Amino acid sequence: MRTIDDLDVSGKRVFVRADLNVPLDGDRITDDGRIRASLPTITTLRERGARVIVAAHLGRPKGTADPAYSLRPVAARLGELLGAEVAFATDTAGESARAVSAGLADGQVALVENLRFEPGETSKDDTERGEFADRLAQLADLYVGDGFGAVHRKHASVYDLPQRLPHAVGGLVLTEVEVLRRLTSAPERPYAVVLGGSKVSDKLGVIDNLLGTADRLLIGGGMVFTFLKAKGHEVGSSLLETDQLDTVREYLDRAEEQGVEIVLPVDVVAAEAFAADAPHDPVDVDAIPADRMGLDIGPKSRELFAAKLADVRTAFWNGPMGVFEMEPYSHGTRALAQALIDSGAFTVVGGGDSAAAVRALGFDEAAFGHISTGGGASLEYLEGKTLPGIDALDD
Repeated sequence: MRTIDDLDVSGKRVFVRADLNVPLDGDRITDDGRIRASLPTITTLRERGARVIVAAHLGRPKGTADPAYSLRPVAARLGELLGAEVAFATDTAGESARAVSAGLADGQVALVENLRFEPGETSKDDTERGEFADRLAQLADLYVGDGFGAVHRKHASVYDLPQRLPHAVGGLVLTEVEVLRRLTSAPERPYAVVLGGSKVSDKLGVIDNLLGTADRLLIGGGMVFTFLKAKGHEVGSSLLETDQLDTVREYLDRAEEQGVEIVLPVDVVAAEAFAADAPHDPVDVDAIPADRMGLDIGPKSRELFAAKLADVRTAFWNGPMGVFEMEPYSHGTRALAQALIDSGAFTVVGGGDSAAAVRALGFDEAAFGHISTGGGASLEYLEGKTLPGIDALDD
């Protein structure tokens, strides 16, 4: 793949597909991690005299303009972090975007409105996507793909647009791919994978693939209750995907056959309701009350998981151990993060809620080997899937 070092960008309009899909509370950005991760590529292009047109999506507005998903707050925050004004186009590829693009001087930056306000961005119809990509192509002379969180999507700005402009991979995507290749090609062993989050169905592909790669799988979060049920435990009112029980039993059998250790919690924090102030207690996994739901791994499980991570040399983590947003159920995720740091292993935090948890719980991001900006993209890469946004840049 060509990098931005291979492009002559001085005086050129450079379209940067970034990932600025940040969480908002009204107009307030609650976690600007993805904006900060995009700064190095944007800054490099500015310093080399490019006229930078940044584009991204926010949320799922379903192909129509919705003020709740406007990127205007992101433009303001990006300007603060760059220390320079960021022009904002009130549309994506229309009159405002064309005027803003034409008005840029060397080293200036603009952000166009949410790509997903246009139905062509996410369309499954090649012609409709292509027509939108043609409009986007009029805004720029060159294309840089730097939105790792979207490279697993066959969207117009990710897949079709780089086929219409001279293109290169941005520094963020290049780093992400290099890190993930390190996990899949020759990881230093023991190699442990920690999976959490709410649904086992979201992780089926990666579990299937990792049974032939990882030495150890540690399972927590809401998805663990399907594993516990598959092993014959009652799980009370905990989250459960009954339609995945047979698949999980198959994975447990395969893991045993292939010598992959699957580590499950031995206790959980069981609450009477999904609420921070609900009565809650740690209980063993074979004694979960029928009227309670598990919302975190318990204290004995925290010690178990830490012990299972103490000797690893490579670790990948995707998904919190509990409902970390509520303080009573944040201790499992906190203990897991600390255990990864203490292990001294090369640790990769696989984006999404895991990355948000690292920041929300006050950990130093530099204590981890790499914090990914794309949870879904990371998982699909580890599943062995082709990522359209990488494929489009790989020539």
